[in-house]
Amino acid sequence: MAQPEGGNAPLPALGSCARVKGGAPKGMDKTPDILCIGSVLWDIIGRAPVHMRAGSDVAGRITRIPGGVAMNIAMTLARFGLRPAVLTAIGRDSQGADLMAEAAMLGIDCAHVYRSEDLPTDRYMAIEGANGLIAAIADAHSLESAGDKILRPLADGRLGDAAAPWSGLVALDGNLTQALLSEIAQSPLFAQADLRVAPASPGKAERLAPLLSHPRATLYVNLEEAGILCQRDFPDAPSAAAGLLARGAQRVLVTDGGGVAADAAPDGVLTAQPPAVMVTRVTGAGDTFMAAHIVAEREGAARADALARALRAAARYVSGDMAT
Repeated sequence: MAQPEGGNAPLPALGSCARVKGGAPKGMDKTPDILCIGSVLWDIIGRAPVHMRAGSDVAGRITRIPGGVAMNIAMTLARFGLRPAVLTAIGRDSQGADLMAEAAMLGIDCAHVYRSEDLPTDRYMAIEGANGLIAAIADAHSLESAGDKILRPLADGRLGDAAAPWSGLVALDGNLTQALLSEIAQSPLFAQADLRVAPASPGKAERLAPLLSHPRATLYVNLEEAGILCQRDFPDAPSAAAGLLARGAQRVLVTDGGGVAADAAPDGVLTAQPPAVMVTRVTGAGDTFMAAHIVAEREGAARADALARALRAAARYVSGDMAT
């Protein structure tokens, strides 16, 4: 019988096993380079080559591609040659089977995905015009209902436990509930992780508040999301980044579309201008920026170089030069 869904009990510290450096148990053929925790779903995107507004009815193209913040980050990391693993909830329905197969083809480790018997595979639907995103609806209710079940591999010895927690990179997205994000912020299972955190959307930016002052967290937000976290408006990314530092953040990266981006830490604020490109798509751009930045820093790039490389990758993505 399937287990009941829902509820976020305190994160367990279950089991133990012999471990090897990097946070994975012995016997695993390959340790993931990074864990991507959050939404993995189908993106259903309608795109039109003309400017649109509310109520527009135009010809265009509709596609279904793997998406979700965690998935978008994982796909970009895989394109850069890394081996990401996703921790998420995917239903045992036909859409879930398709999604698991597609992820495997893309080089993403799905061995630790929580497969629900009762919950459907999540979906995201967006409409984009030549003038950008017109509207979007994210249905991540199954991920929210699964709660801390998706984190069991970090507690039962498969990827770590409370005594020997995962010590590598973690990309964490704001599609998790605020209650679960609050537990993660205090959990010993994440005490040694290099946390890279992003909101799923401006509407979910407030969920990241418990992680704002986490000593091992780097936040990736856009200008609007930074304003929501600080409960005030900012004129540009550098001032928003400084505002987040004042609120207790240890490190933040703030983007502003085609405007100046900022990387802020206690030792200073760096800025860079994104390349000017023709925008053909927007969904997933922020996730591509985050993934490219993680890769650059993992390779040892200095802060300024990592910021520039991430902006170039995001520009290639929105221009259509980087494949989905």
